Order: sequence, then structure tokens, then C-alpha cells
Amino acid sequence: MSRIGKLPVSIPAGVQITISEKNLVTVKGGLGELSQQVNPDIIVKVEDGHIIFERPTEQKRHKAMHGLYRSLVANMVQGVSVGFKTVQELVGVGYKATATGQVLELALGYSHNIMIEMPEEIKVETLTERGKNPIITLTSNDKQLIGQVAAKIRSLRKPEPYKGKGIKFAGEVLKRKAGKSASEK
Repeated sequence: MSRIGKLPVSIPAGVQITISEKNLVTVKGGLGELSQQVNPDIIVKVEDGHIIFERPTEQKRHKAMHGLYRSLVANMVQGVSVGFKTVQELVGVGYKATATGQVLELALGYSHNIMIEMPEEIKVETLTERGKNPIITLTSNDKQLIGQVAAKIRSLRKPEPYKGKGIKFAGEVLKRKAGKSASEK
């Protein structure tokens, strides 16, 4: 058995699960509604307040799908009940971030500011304190979407290994390099 796939997904209070005939799993909760199409080979059941996933055979692809769809549905349940949050930090002199509505404006040392329009599902907040690095906080109920947007923001100015300047995730440890040292004569 798959170690991930065999674990049941518990359904918290206030979350409703519906499974259609075509294996479309829809999860509704306090923070929104998400749906995921599950492969017809994987059997999805709701029993005693838990979602259970079963696979027909021990084939490698069935084992892979078993764990995959269990994780996707578990993330949907967590997203509509608790939500997801990603915090990024801008490290560098003159780097700024401002959010107005669903538009994030970044000043990252390029000749022009970068404007990013956020999807409706993502809420963006920025925090700029004197003497500290600007912080971007993304919140959403969709883990896949928030990860994709955070990766896109980070790709605009990846942290470099010498001074550590760039956009990094909060708590991320960067590998630093020594750089040039003065030669002895």
C-alpha cells in the first residue's frame, strides 16, 4: 500500500464534500470552493467523516495516482477550512513592494517597476518597516495557485549567492559563497 494514499482525509466541521459520477471531487468550506477531477481508476468514498481513496491494482501508475489524488484532495480540504499563506522577503537596497488592490508593484533595481496582477483567489499584502526588509504576504485557499504565483514573484529577482540580494521566502536558508579574496604577495 502507498503510505500516503492509504491515509484517510478527515473532514473538519463546516466542510462539505460532493463526489460526482465522473469522479469530480468538490470541496466547499468557509474560505471558498475547490474541485478536482480524479482519475476513474481511483475509487473515492466518504465514510464516517473521512475521505478514503482506493486503487484497483498494485501497478506503479496506480500507486502514484493513489498518493497524488489523496494529497490534492487533502490540500483542498485544508485550503477551504484553514487556508494557505506564503511570506516572501525582499533583500536589497532600494527594493520596494506595494500592493494596491489586486496589483503588486515591485521595485527590484531594474529601470522600470514591475506590475503583477494577482488572480482573484489570492489576497496580497505588503509590509514595509523602517530598517527592515519589505515583506510580501500571499494568502489563498488554493495551494497550487499560491505556490505558482510565489515562484513567479521569486523568479523576477532570485537571491544571489554572494550578498544574498533578491526575493526569498521567509525562513529560507541560502547557500552563500565566499567571493574574491585579496591575493598575498
